[in-house]
Amino acid sequence: MLSARKAVQQVPAYHPPLAGREGLRLDFNENTVGCSPRVLERLRSLGAEHLAKYPEREPVEGVIADFLGVGAGEVLLTNGVDEAIHLLCQTYLEPGDEALIVVPTYSMYRIYAMAAGSEVVSVEMGVNFSFPAEAVRERISGRTRLIAIANPNNPTGSVVSWNELQAIAHGAPEAAVLVDEAYFEFCGQTLLDMRREYPNLFVARTFSKAYGMAGLRVGVLVGDTEQMRALRRVSSPYSVNAVALACLPDAIGDREYLESYVRDVLEARSRLENWLADSGIPYWPSQANFVLTRVGTSSADSAEFVERMRSRCVLVRDRSSDPGCLGCVRITVGLREQTDRLLVALQATFEEMSQGASRV
Repeated sequence: MLSARKAVQQVPAYHPPLAGREGLRLDFNENTVGCSPRVLERLRSLGAEHLAKYPEREPVEGVIADFLGVGAGEVLLTNGVDEAIHLLCQTYLEPGDEALIVVPTYSMYRIYAMAAGSEVVSVEMGVNFSFPAEAVRERISGRTRLIAIANPNNPTGSVVSWNELQAIAHGAPEAAVLVDEAYFEFCGQTLLDMRREYPNLFVARTFSKAYGMAGLRVGVLVGDTEQMRALRRVSSPYSVNAVALACLPDAIGDREYLESYVRDVLEARSRLENWLADSGIPYWPSQANFVLTRVGTSSADSAEFVERMRSRCVLVRDRSSDPGCLGCVRITVGLREQTDRLLVALQATFEEMSQGASRV
């Protein structure tokens, strides 16, 4: 009887709660208002002939390379950052190799590494989700072939310093070191300028978050030209669809839209963090477009909180199952009016749960 490889059978199932997302969607770190109007105009201009042709990725990669200030040979457009992670695992991981991740973090690092047959080495973050730089360096071994670090990290919103990231890349020359900058626009810290000092360093960006194009599935991976040639060997030439490629130049060209949205999100993030602090609710300062907060002491508490917020048509993400996140939820930050609505729902939900606890 046909069966999947053992490595695939051991991969944990990942089922993001995408169904029934009615209300204010603050659960998936999406842009809460959508893409640039220029992208919508471009979408309306596309005709049947454009959709009938296979997508041509290379010309748009040149545009993105100029935008990022890197060489065209250093850029690979991907079907979201997920494909970039998958390609790195397929290119560099053999069965028995080690992939090193710092947890809690994005789930797909583990899933793709396990599917490649490698052993995943998890290093837990320190107190208050501080980055365990020394512990990471100590776990690097002769079998380490991939190190994946989200910066800022999801779900904590914390960042790793340039010096610590460079030390890891320097200390693991035989490993692909991925710095996933999916939330770069909300913090402004990047390792792109250091890429040529470390041929094993890769930087990923996405157009799903700040640019509001999660539905089009497009990301970019930047790395050493020679290494990128190897990645292209296992990459489908058609994985990024023609609609996404057509819209991407308009998305990056509308700087005013992006800067306005990011500015509003940063202001709203401060409002949310200040409200949580004033209310005595534990949270972790974030450099992304979301905030992780502890709403209880158990997974039952966080699940109840999520459902009570849903009843008020505000969606937030339960992260209680992540290491160190018991009783925690992650809240995406939107615009001013959306934050007004969020804070009203938070106030009512915390009061409701407090009253329920006092009756027990």
